[in-house]
Amino acid sequence: MASATTSPVRLTSLSHGGGCGCKIAPGVLAGLLRDSLPNSRFSDLLVGNDTSDDAAVYRLNDDQAIVSTTDFFMPIVDDAFDFGRIAATNALSDIYAMGARPLFALAIVGMPINTLSHDTIRNILRGGEAICERAGIPIAGGHSIDSVEPIYGLAVTGVIDPRHVKRNVGARDGDVLILGKPLGVGIFSAAFKKGLLDADGYRTMIDTTTQLNLPGLELSRLAGVHAMTDVTGFGLLGHLLEICRGSRVVARIHADDVPLLSGALTIARAGTVTGASARNWQAYGNEVRFAAGLDPAMRILLTDPQTSGGLLVACDQAEAGQVHAIFRDLGFGRAATIGSLSAGEPLVLVD
Repeated sequence: MASATTSPVRLTSLSHGGGCGCKIAPGVLAGLLRDSLPNSRFSDLLVGNDTSDDAAVYRLNDDQAIVSTTDFFMPIVDDAFDFGRIAATNALSDIYAMGARPLFALAIVGMPINTLSHDTIRNILRGGEAICERAGIPIAGGHSIDSVEPIYGLAVTGVIDPRHVKRNVGARDGDVLILGKPLGVGIFSAAFKKGLLDADGYRTMIDTTTQLNLPGLELSRLAGVHAMTDVTGFGLLGHLLEICRGSRVVARIHADDVPLLSGALTIARAGTVTGASARNWQAYGNEVRFAAGLDPAMRILLTDPQTSGGLLVACDQAEAGQVHAIFRDLGFGRAATIGSLSAGEPLVLVD
């Protein structure tokens, strides 16, 4: 058994999954929520769970609304500080995806207290605090339990002008799609767990998963941004489908334009994939169609669960230059236009 000062156990060995790949499958989740009470009873609840949005929004008055979300998961890496940073960045992302400014967070902590050293657990908490300090907010409290698997995350509260809320519905015919971060985190995490990810690959994974989605704050003020979400456990195609379903549009994605983490395609071609990728694909049904001859590895990356992934923005073509400028100025040099939308029954076409 580990002592209070040493922890020889790999964090990832204590969990059956990692990061946003731990999410309950989309189809299963929909079934679990099928009989939920309708949110329409609360007139000031502007955003509930009816459209699978990133956070709830509750109107206080004409100028202020509270935005609230929670996100937590099991380790995606073995370094305790990095795990804390990734989990906190991922939780904050839902606030930014709504266009809101975070105010404070509460920690969600479940730890195998007799298996992990106290120093390891403290380092997880310190990692979360470091990210929240970067975001300019405190971790004001939280709740902890003794758990079989290590779990860490945040419940985050933010604020926004209700007129600036960005949802995963509202995209329009003719909009272009812009993705803020490259894909491949799930592939990289699977390679890491198998000991197949080199030091450069690990650093790339940490850099992208700890990059706060700050552009959401500025994008929320652009009238030409019609819909926004972040790409996490359901993969790019899954979260794009949520936009298509809620907006009644067809998306056409150009695979060659989708940004990828360096080396991700090679790793996928070598057969290192996540189980959640196949789970995601099964949930899409007939709403996704691939062009004949598309690289099978690219299909895997498009369904790859992303932990702390990038913002996906649907905007007027005339506003695309400003959207790209915001991403670029805030350090998102890999942001790319990946496709477009047209009116029609919900569908994603990939060529």
